[in-house]
Amino acid sequence: MFDYPVNLTPDGNTVLATFLDVPEAITFGADEDEALLQAVDALESALSFYVEARQPLPTASKPKKGQKTVRPSALECAKLGVYKAMVDQGIKKSELARRLGWHMPQIDRLLDLKHASKFEQIESAAHVLGKRINLQVA
Repeated sequence: MFDYPVNLTPDGNTVLATFLDVPEAITFGADEDEALLQAVDALESALSFYVEARQPLPTASKPKKGQKTVRPSALECAKLGVYKAMVDQGIKKSELARRLGWHMPQIDRLLDLKHASKFEQIESAAHVLGKRINLQVA
């Protein structure tokens, strides 16, 4: 769901990583492997801007043949899935807090991509939104 195609462009002695779907995410690395590693952090940071601004998340386009994709970590993907469900259903943070019986700071931490929330909390939030989290190792 959150696999975003990444453009890797040689730029002098570095490789530039950019995302057509998330123009705010720009980074570089000494080589392609490092650029891809840095791209995860850049993507997570850029997507957090959307969450903070209460904007819909950009839809990931289909990658071109042979194009690499980057996704946030599993915890961040779960948080983004909860956030997307909230946006899709028109649920505000205060309503999510009411449904969970939580205080607003707990909701803020849950949606903070840099906060190491407990997975059980994310599952609870997904559940009250009528969603479930599927985790797979491929």
